[in-house]
Amino acid sequence: MRWPLGRPTTVRTRIVALALAPAVALMALWGFAMVSDTAELRALIRVQGVYAGFGTPVDTAVGQIQIERRMSAAYLGAGGRDAAGAGRLLGQQRRTDQMVDAMRQAIRGGDRGRLTTRQRQSLDAMVTATDRLDGLRQRVLTREISWDRAVEQYSAVIEPTFDVQSTLTALQAGQLARETETVFELVRVREFVSREDALVAGARAAGTALTPGQYDALTQTIEDRRVFQQTYVPDLPADSRALFEKFQDGALYRSLNQGEDALLRAGAGGASRAVAADSWRSTVDRIVKQYRDLCTAAADNSAARGRAFAYQQLTRAAIAGAAGLVVAGLSLWFAVRGARRISRRLEALRDAADVLAGRQLPDVMRRLSAGEEVDALAEAPPLAAAGDRDDEIGQVGRSFNTARLAAVEAAVRQATLRRGLFAVLLNIARRNQALVHRQLKLVDTLERRTEDPDVLRELFRIDHLTTRMRRHAESLIILSGSAPGRRWRRPVPIAQVVSSAVGEIEDYARVVVPPMPDTGIAADAVADVVHLVAELLENATVFSPPHTQVTLRTGRVGGGFVLEIDDRGLGLDAEAHAHAERTLTDPDAFDPTRHDRLGLYVVGRLAARHGIDVSLRDSPYGGTTAVVLLPETILAATGETDTRPEPEPTAAPPAAPTGVWAGHGGPGHGGPGHGGAGHGGAGRGGAGRGGARVPLPSEERGEVRPLPSGGVRPLPSRRRNGPAEPEAPPTGAPGVAPHPSAQPGPLPTRGSGPSVGGTPWRASYTDHLLSGPGDASHPPAQPGSRPAERPRAAESATPWHAPHGSSSTPGP
Repeated sequence: MRWPLGRPTTVRTRIVALALAPAVALMALWGFAMVSDTAELRALIRVQGVYAGFGTPVDTAVGQIQIERRMSAAYLGAGGRDAAGAGRLLGQQRRTDQMVDAMRQAIRGGDRGRLTTRQRQSLDAMVTATDRLDGLRQRVLTREISWDRAVEQYSAVIEPTFDVQSTLTALQAGQLARETETVFELVRVREFVSREDALVAGARAAGTALTPGQYDALTQTIEDRRVFQQTYVPDLPADSRALFEKFQDGALYRSLNQGEDALLRAGAGGASRAVAADSWRSTVDRIVKQYRDLCTAAADNSAARGRAFAYQQLTRAAIAGAAGLVVAGLSLWFAVRGARRISRRLEALRDAADVLAGRQLPDVMRRLSAGEEVDALAEAPPLAAAGDRDDEIGQVGRSFNTARLAAVEAAVRQATLRRGLFAVLLNIARRNQALVHRQLKLVDTLERRTEDPDVLRELFRIDHLTTRMRRHAESLIILSGSAPGRRWRRPVPIAQVVSSAVGEIEDYARVVVPPMPDTGIAADAVADVVHLVAELLENATVFSPPHTQVTLRTGRVGGGFVLEIDDRGLGLDAEAHAHAERTLTDPDAFDPTRHDRLGLYVVGRLAARHGIDVSLRDSPYGGTTAVVLLPETILAATGETDTRPEPEPTAAPPAAPTGVWAGHGGPGHGGPGHGGAGHGGAGRGGAGRGGARVPLPSEERGEVRPLPSGGVRPLPSRRRNGPAEPEAPPTGAPGVAPHPSAQPGPLPTRGSGPSVGGTPWRASYTDHLLSGPGDASHPPAQPGSRPAERPRAAESATPWHAPHGSSSTPGP
């Protein structure tokens, strides 16, 4: 749609028009200025600065080396006949050293950052060449070298100069580059004249005929000078070319040509006497000076033209810049004028969206997470800022309204689905929990009925496996947001809590538990602490090699009671460690897709429920250490402990026969004790899976019986101490001493425990570990009742336990 005047009304057209006009204008103007004007200007300024800092010191040093070359040739040619020549040569060498040192300081101490790699290499080559002067001078002063060979080696020292001049001028562009290159090629003419002078000086001092090699070097140098002169002078600019042409027409240049002609005509035999010494010396000195002045004047002319060119380019760049600023100003004026209209509506839409994203939607999600009912239409009203105009902003607003409503509805559906999923999981977990309890009771009944040690061993394994199944069912209950259901009336000692946790894992025999202080866990936290420690122990055994041990360290600290669980696995990388820490600190963000981290979610939820601090760090054994800090709020004095749990309602299992023990001593029963009737100190005398052995009293003397040698407890056979009386189940039995300092108490009766709904309630083996040494609720055996059977030992496997002779409290 277009307005009557043809002005575009859509947001896209306005933004494109506003952005494209200034962008195209600025790019065109500034591109032209940068490409056509400033490129040569920057190159020119750079060349002038670079050559002033590095090229001039090189030219000065080369001039002194040329003089030293001529004097060295004359000294060697005289063969010791010129006594004063040595002194003059030494003086010239000192002057040369001063100029060479100044050159080295300029090259090494200058701003080498402005140089290219090629330029730095050429300057370094020049410095390296001058390093050969000392050895060359030594051979000259001792006359170990001929005069023509000395001239050749001095020329080799000077040769890198021309590479320096070429690379330093290579940064220029266009006509200026060609002009500067011509000037520096003419500098070679000065070098050819200086080399002629050195050869003639050596020949004259020798006074003998030249060898073919010496004569060829002289004639080649003369020809090179004339070729360079004729080639490069015509290429000079008019002003510089006029200077060289005037010089060529003068008497001094004709005198040089006449001398060179005489040398060529004289041949090898007469070259040493072809020119007069005084006239040649005077001519050559003035010629070398004239060439130096001409090259300097030509370089100055080129520099003047470079400065004029630079000013011209600067002027053009300034004009282009001013024009660009005018265009940019107009473009900005139009852009601001149009953008102001658009921005008002966009800002209103943005503010409304910020309120939605920052306040409304988080509040909806919070209420959904809390289980509240949310009306999507009421919580996602249309944005007033969207308006009713039919342009892009109005369309975006209406689309945003639709997306917002869809997001809220999706969140509501997701929350409903999540609650339903958790309800299903909770239902399944509760059913599994009930079945597990019934299975535990059935296994316990079978254990009481059999006398075969092999059968008992297998039943203990089934018992342990069932206990682990119960823990997994409770994990599902915890993940669904509910509590497992097991409760205690009074605190339980920490040693029994840890022993119970160890008994709920598979590789209990690999866990090493130290002695523990007399500290208790509050009744309402016992089940959760056992489950938390069991999950961490299970994780430590699963993710470490099967031949290694998992070590527990405990102790009182300022903030409560700490447990450290060390494994010897491969540890966690940084990413996995960070994710595990997030899972422990934010367990509410449960992600069902991370099925490999369910245990960490369970630990995190249990820890959050009681304010327990669980953290991970690198283990000194190479694995991972889990640090569990139990706060003071869930700790209790051991004198207040009573390990009998409250019964948990479950589906009604078959009633257990009366007249048998309610617990047993296999290693498979995990979880805190359920404390029904018939639960004594250590149950059947065995430690839980991985737990420290609970001492058994001697039936004959009532004393603690030590572990068998080798740390493995055998499975004793069940025997009766007297005839059975099924019609009158026993109500008491000899006690078990869980601690050396404790007095032996009566063993629990073998009668049925407390019942719920008419069904006897049954405790696992680790529930035995949490049961106290005696229970006042169980009366002692009455006269005439059947004696209690001798308790069965634990499964025939190496348990975890403290070294023999340590504290005999339950646990290590």
